[in-house]
Amino acid sequence: MRTRPLGQSGIEASVVGFGAWAIGGWMWGGTDEEASVGAVRAALDAGVNLIDTAPAYGFGRSEQIIARAIRGRRDRVVLATKCGLAWHTPKGQVFFAADEKGIHEQGPIKVRRHLGPDSIRYEVEQSLLRLQTDRIDLYQIHWQDPGTPIEDTMACLLRLKQEGKIRAVGVCNAGVGDLERYRRIGPLDADQERYSMLDRKMERDQIPYAARHGMATLAYSPLEHGLLTGRIGTERTFGEGDLRRKNPLFQPVALMRTRVLLDRLAPIARRRGASLTQLAIAWAIAEGGCTHALAGARTPEQARENAAAAELALSREERAEINGLLSEYAAGAPA
Repeated sequence: MRTRPLGQSGIEASVVGFGAWAIGGWMWGGTDEEASVGAVRAALDAGVNLIDTAPAYGFGRSEQIIARAIRGRRDRVVLATKCGLAWHTPKGQVFFAADEKGIHEQGPIKVRRHLGPDSIRYEVEQSLLRLQTDRIDLYQIHWQDPGTPIEDTMACLLRLKQEGKIRAVGVCNAGVGDLERYRRIGPLDADQERYSMLDRKMERDQIPYAARHGMATLAYSPLEHGLLTGRIGTERTFGEGDLRRKNPLFQPVALMRTRVLLDRLAPIARRRGASLTQLAIAWAIAEGGCTHALAGARTPEQARENAAAAELALSREERAEINGLLSEYAAGAPA
């Protein structure tokens, strides 16, 4: 498995990481804990060492499943989790209300964007307990908090780093202006943003910025919630509590349009003996893309397939061919 550095931290992380949102079950229609544990272990056996989770993924359940899956293997894992989406405090701006199935206007759980130092310290201790570890390798701000100065947040994270509770600092869902402010206070090792064949906004500013300043870039949702695997047909239905149920990309007309794109990408994958899943992941971590791709898996088979994408190195000509098809798709032409 190829690795790349997480910024200036000295940590080497696999180019394909395990994204652990779905195994938390929340917003994904539930979870099969045994299958999830098997998926994480299969990823590790295939050479993946980067595992990315968050307290909000199942309100702690994803972290607990990860702890069980990596028991006895902790030293082989680059463990990443997050802070800043809190439901233990009345402080901060309400980001969304939720119940056990998903985001719901009348939900009893009020999740707030809050990055006050006291809250971060509470969150890191809770994550350490759930993950059953004494340190977090990459600690990331999940969403930005407009009510707390970035300077206060970053100063707290640097103190946690001095104390050995975290090893590297990252941010998610941020703009270049945010990255610049964090970097004025101390080293920022990673920026995690949404990035896939169907969502390339990161290429405009953030990937170039991170490359200039020696930061890692982590792509979340590189498979667009499974859409780019080519295995979701127009007849597929999603149950209550599954975020894809109302997602515009998963409605029949949009699915048909994406299917045309995937049919045109399929010959490229076949030429390389790869699946569409592997092509989408390999594209995300190719030259000009992100340094790492966080791909979700709910079964051992999916985890092994994702991991194998690390060995698929696309040529310049293949990348140009793929990007041409993606540009046509983005422009609204028949893909």
